[in-house]
Amino acid sequence: MIKKAFIFDLDGVIVDTAKYHYLAWKKIAEELNIDFTLEHNELLKGVSRVRSLDIILELGQIEASQEDKNKWLFQKNEDYLSYLVDIDQSEILPGVLPILKYLKEQNQAIALGSASKNARPILEKTGIMPYFDAIVDGNDVSNAKPDPEVFLIAAQLLGVLPEDAIVFEDSVAGVQAANIGKMTSIGIGEEAILYQAKYIFKDFTHIETSFIASLIK
Repeated sequence: MIKKAFIFDLDGVIVDTAKYHYLAWKKIAEELNIDFTLEHNELLKGVSRVRSLDIILELGQIEASQEDKNKWLFQKNEDYLSYLVDIDQSEILPGVLPILKYLKEQNQAIALGSASKNARPILEKTGIMPYFDAIVDGNDVSNAKPDPEVFLIAAQLLGVLPEDAIVFEDSVAGVQAANIGKMTSIGIGEEAILYQAKYIFKDFTHIETSFIASLIK
């Protein structure tokens, strides 16, 4: 059997923690009198924490010192972590576990490729860490998506060529990163937003194991 690398983003793909990022950023924005909506939040998907803050400050046309930026970045992370204290397996998005189980049964290589610096504790708290053969997160990369670094490192750790890697992403930047890395991109979310992906599914409940089997072959 051909061995492929199946690489998953975290927030909004495996777990429903993207909402906590939004709440933490919205709190910062409100303190700065910036109107920050769910539509604005789309701009932050797959983007590093530092760049996310810059985007929010640009929305409010605010110039800030590095000292202030560092203070807000720390505050945002502390607020986000406070939301994660009580998370459990209920945060795993519908349809994800059956796909992970199927990939394991087929002896396929599975990796996480996420910008999050809190990926490991999230995987542990939700009980799905054992499914992953490699984890590449925000602590392991220097270039944010759409740079493909996070996915290229994951494929390398799994011993698989980029063209044999399949990436599940919910962000435009993540889909672009997979495409730039010459990998098969699968968008999880809205077709109008993720139209650059090779395949698009609204969520994992729409992905049949027969489709995964076709990717393996």
